Amino acid sequence: MTNTHKNIETPFNDEFCTQLEYRLCHELEKSTDPNLKGFWCDGISWFPTENQLTNKYLNDNRKIETKAWIGKDGKEEYQTTVVFGQETLSKYARGFNLTETIAQLELNSEWIEIDIEKHDY
Repeated sequence: MTNTHKNIETPFNDEFCTQLEYRLCHELEKSTDPNLKGFWCDGISWFPTENQLTNKYLNDNRKIETKAWIGKDGKEEYQTTVVFGQETLSKYARGFNLTETIAQLELNSEWIEIDIEKHDY
């Protein structure tokens, strides 16, 4: 799928970010952290800086930094870091769909960290 904003063919795209948003909403709903009570996500941007979408950048850094809209109204902008594991890096390099590499629901509740003060996710 093409990242239409930059016209770059990449697996880090609308479909992946939408699935990541759904998983994040589910985890926030189940969170026992009182600071996150009532939080939800209203989107994750699939438009990071162009150099982050290259295979070389991802192999060297293992992450993409972008933004997400999170909060009680889902409208607060957060600096977001999506960390890629080995399986995801491999699929990305081959241009495969990444949605299956998102952490499994409820099997690992520590795959997200949200810093409410700094607006980092």
